Amino acid sequence: MDIQQYVALKARKAKTASRALANLATEIKNRALMRMAADMEHETARLIVENKKDLMAAERKGLSKAMIDRLTLHADRIKAIADGLREVAALPDPVGEVLKMWRRPNGMEVGRMRVPIGLLGIIYESRPNVTADSAALCLKSGNGVLLRGGSEALHSNMAIIEILSKAGAEAGIPDGAISFIENPDRQCVMEMLKLNQYIDLIIPRGGEELIRMVSDMSTIPVIKHDKGVCHVYVDSKADLAMAEEICFNAKVQRPGTCNAMETMLVHRDVARSFLPAIFNRLKNAEVEIRGCPMTRAIIPDIRAATDKDWDTEYSDLILNIKTVASLEEAMDHIAAHGSQHSDAIVTNDYQNAWRFQREVDSSAVFVNASTRLNDGFEFGLGAEIGISTTRIHARGPMGLEELTSTKFIVFGDGQIKQ
Repeated sequence: MDIQQYVALKARKAKTASRALANLATEIKNRALMRMAADMEHETARLIVENKKDLMAAERKGLSKAMIDRLTLHADRIKAIADGLREVAALPDPVGEVLKMWRRPNGMEVGRMRVPIGLLGIIYESRPNVTADSAALCLKSGNGVLLRGGSEALHSNMAIIEILSKAGAEAGIPDGAISFIENPDRQCVMEMLKLNQYIDLIIPRGGEELIRMVSDMSTIPVIKHDKGVCHVYVDSKADLAMAEEICFNAKVQRPGTCNAMETMLVHRDVARSFLPAIFNRLKNAEVEIRGCPMTRAIIPDIRAATDKDWDTEYSDLILNIKTVASLEEAMDHIAAHGSQHSDAIVTNDYQNAWRFQREVDSSAVFVNASTRLNDGFEFGLGAEIGISTTRIHARGPMGLEELTSTKFIVFGDGQIKQ
């Protein structure tokens, strides 16, 4: 069987299963998720062994520390994956929810009902937890899923899929509803993107190159989980102790994530009091700093930021700092260089906070909180399938409701078109 036939067979089977899954009872879906969570924890030792195979290969390839961090599974992360499955089980089932009903003058009742999208194709890199998160959210929202993870996480992903599929089958989930493309050949992705007769939506998660390629080549609608060039702006009216904690967290807590800060903007009125302290703390955390001329006048021991730096998602311990003259300059910089992902302001000024909220066009805009909080779990959505930076259908963390569409439901008693 060639690659084209192999991918088409996977998609066709998953599409068939998705139709059965769409009408599955909530209790069956929840029972499957709870069993999956228990089996993930039970198989912790095996998952770590399989993950080590991927980590050894990643080190041989010279992948960055941030990429290896994304790839790593340990007991705490496996427990977090299991907890995420339980969180999704505990969430309300969106399928079949009637959003509203209204009566027309002819007596006809019209409404909207939430329904699954169908079969989702998810193409992603590095993080094995995406496999479980995606499977859980698609299952609960009644969608079949065809997963294609990166070759760097192949052993980890195959082990996770085997555990989830077995647990799902034992709980009554249709065979093929959670499908995975085991073949690491990149041509599999190209074949997926052609299968618009089976796949209803493509969700890519990964680097800028992957997102661009999928968007350009897909014959299927795409919701982009685009790059994260995220900013924190420290206003002239900021609590500087709070600003230091927020900025440090946004950059250092986990720099390889899409919601980590890449550029810190600081109002010039507080720059001389704020920058030396945060610089020392970041330097101790081994963060490489690049700055504008005004910033370098205050902390000379840093590299000059280039035009390219302001547009770069480092996913690493590298940070740009720009000193600005006003809130307007900060927002203009975000508009010019941001990726409409996650941006924050630290301020005690009510008017500045609301201007920033209204005028910064990102999937999540924060006041006095870290950009690292742009996350489905933190927002109470349970696990997320990604953070959409598109404007159509879903924007921001995509939980269960974002994985449904709606259909009109109509009740009549003999009405006809006049």
